[in-house]
Amino acid sequence: MPPIDQAALERLAESIPNEVRGPGGAIGVVKDGRTVLRHVWGYADPKRHLPMTASIRFPICSISKQFTCGVLIGLGRDLDSFEPAVRDWLPNLETPRPGVRELCNNQSGLRDYWALTVLHGADAEGVFRREDARPLLARMRSTHFAPGSRYSYSNGNYRLLSDLIEDAAGRPLAELYRERIFDAAGMATAELLPDTATPADGMVGHEGNDAVGFFPATNRIYWTGDAGISASLDDMLAWERFIDGTRDDEDGLYRRLSRPQTFSDGRPAPYGYGLAHDTIGTVATTGHAGALRGFRAQRLHAASERLSVVVLFNHEGPAGETATRLMKAALGVPAETAAGAAADPAWNGRYLDPETGLLLTLSANPAGVSAVFAGAPEQLAVTRADGAASAAMTLARRGDAVDYERWRENLRGTATRVTGTARPDIAGRYHSAELDAAFRVVDTGGALYGHFEGFLGKGEMAPLYPVADDLWVLPCRRSMDAPAPGDWTVRIARNGDGSVGGLTLGCWLARNVGYVRMGA
Repeated sequence: MPPIDQAALERLAESIPNEVRGPGGAIGVVKDGRTVLRHVWGYADPKRHLPMTASIRFPICSISKQFTCGVLIGLGRDLDSFEPAVRDWLPNLETPRPGVRELCNNQSGLRDYWALTVLHGADAEGVFRREDARPLLARMRSTHFAPGSRYSYSNGNYRLLSDLIEDAAGRPLAELYRERIFDAAGMATAELLPDTATPADGMVGHEGNDAVGFFPATNRIYWTGDAGISASLDDMLAWERFIDGTRDDEDGLYRRLSRPQTFSDGRPAPYGYGLAHDTIGTVATTGHAGALRGFRAQRLHAASERLSVVVLFNHEGPAGETATRLMKAALGVPAETAAGAAADPAWNGRYLDPETGLLLTLSANPAGVSAVFAGAPEQLAVTRADGAASAAMTLARRGDAVDYERWRENLRGTATRVTGTARPDIAGRYHSAELDAAFRVVDTGGALYGHFEGFLGKGEMAPLYPVADDLWVLPCRRSMDAPAPGDWTVRIARNGDGSVGGLTLGCWLARNVGYVRMGA
């Protein structure tokens, strides 16, 4: 690549605080083993006038996953030797059990345990203790796909790995991080701080935005393995320099973590060992995002260009988008221009996918098609009258059916347009054998509300909105972890006489959870 335009990169860095508004942030770029940009602004805690610095630690959240896998492979054990321990943690699983590699690659099929906390009645601002993880995971009776066949992000994979590692090593994960990774990489202040209630160094995360204002975020969850590490910008830049310094070592830690992975059918998998594989322009990258209520983080590494980018926010700004902009600027890749043809209104509608049990919502717009399926909306460009595509998904419309493919998840299928009117006779109590938890629907003057009950408590009432015949959605905008599940798709099942026998609900991270109606 040509030399970095240092002046242009610095101008971009200085523009970010005004474009991505929030209390504060820290960004950095490493090229050829040298830090070429280190920029901080704003306040770690505006109320106490605590300035942001490159040495104040942020919770890096799910970026921790690669470090967990780094400790695991550093133990020097055959991963198959952990299988008995996986069996102990998942004693009630009735479907094929995932292996450790499938845990590392998010191919286990285990429903995400933070999404399941909602179904177990957790308060979004409640306490999730270390000892709560094991009984939640142990309740699982099935996976939402065959292990190895698909990709689905599941924090529980790494929570399980955390305990497997500690049991195997006979030592705390915090010590293993320090001894095997942080000291070697020069990450002087990085530390496992699994209790999110009190961030390090007086840092405060913020919800809200520039339109409504920013306010301190409340977190009370305990996480380890899937997240939990706190690190400063200086710590993270040290990690990127360490990656560059060990780039020629075939047995180097990052080279081992970033080796390509596959699905059980041999197709390439874009995620493995806590790292997402992607491209920017024609340049291959590895990296990961991190999110907790009030915080967002992203790191990206382009091995062929010896280039890394780190973005840390103490608010919920677009860290991934910002990191991509910085990487493109450093690579000299032109910024994408907004372009696209208007889509035919015939795309508009809601479609049900039988495999995932989820709704695919499509909306035509002047730039193409907006799709809501995997949580957040995705914009697809029109490729032909009956086709649309993005980097993550392709769609082909056939009348009232839409064929889709999502290569990252190794998932493909056909969703069918849903019609009709939802019948309001669904009030009652439902029980899930999968979770040993309950769901109650209440009719309040014609408006239906539901709440979940489980070993974590009794959740708040949430409205159910009708979609089509025997189809509803229940929105979930806040949960213990961030981002929240979004909309739960609720599918009603009826007996032969037309009475309600049960329902199945799911979100992108926790699909096809069945419930039986127990009475009014």
